[in-house]
Amino acid sequence: MTGYLSSSRSGHSRMQHLAATQQEEKSPTMKVSIITVAYNSASTIADTIESVLRQDYSDIEYVIVNGASTDNTIDIIKHYEPLFQGRMKWVSEKDNGIYDAMNKGIGLCTGDIVGILNSDDYFTGDDVITRIVPYFLDPERRIDAVYGDIHFISSDRPEKTVRYYSSRFFHPRWLRFGFMPAHPSFYLRRECYERYGGYRTDYQIGSDYEMMVRLFHKHKIKAEYVKMDFVTMRTGGLSTRNVNSRITLVKEDVRACRENGIYTNQFLVVLKFLFKIFEIRF
Repeated sequence: MTGYLSSSRSGHSRMQHLAATQQEEKSPTMKVSIITVAYNSASTIADTIESVLRQDYSDIEYVIVNGASTDNTIDIIKHYEPLFQGRMKWVSEKDNGIYDAMNKGIGLCTGDIVGILNSDDYFTGDDVITRIVPYFLDPERRIDAVYGDIHFISSDRPEKTVRYYSSRFFHPRWLRFGFMPAHPSFYLRRECYERYGGYRTDYQIGSDYEMMVRLFHKHKIKAEYVKMDFVTMRTGGLSTRNVNSRITLVKEDVRACRENGIYTNQFLVVLKFLFKIFEIRF
């Protein structure tokens, strides 16, 4: 079963042991780079940055790529920068869209592991990074990536979960139906980006899905599901704004599969929206 590993009780215990050992030694051996792409994000980016600051893992590099915002996003970034004590780097310039900005961020990273945290999202817990690093350190696993769960909230009622997106049942065979691990929970070895390439900038809103298809199907990366709620997301993302966005996403999902050697069609991809009904929380 290439490209996919399932968690077991013994594996979970080993992860807990490695995490405990890491905390005791206070000498993490892997640097984790977290990328935040922002554009006019003044109303939300403080929550994002503070959630990174609260992470109890010490060897974090924080990279912010600001797309020449016209609000006071830069002022907020500058306000928090000293609190990172040299562990933050940022750039502000025009880009060619969100995926171009993500690629810029990846290019600035020096960590062993890379993850992306959107500028209107934040880590659900303070130990997210601490809990994923042992999976990469475990010599028996030799994995390239981890992924987990996320949940959505409404901006006016942040205490209310409106949708819970679990990646628990993901398997590469489900890619043809448009399924993928929750992208904000996806952490990948930086060397994989160097080897297999970054995000395609010729996709409007489906480049993250194309990346998953390329990594899991074409390059057969080894990844493992971590049973954890990684990120709290506000509703209203790029791919869920309106009907036209949904149509574009379906077309790009089909294109991504075909360009990477997976047969699918629009009917098969649309089926994923039926499944998402079960993720809704009332």
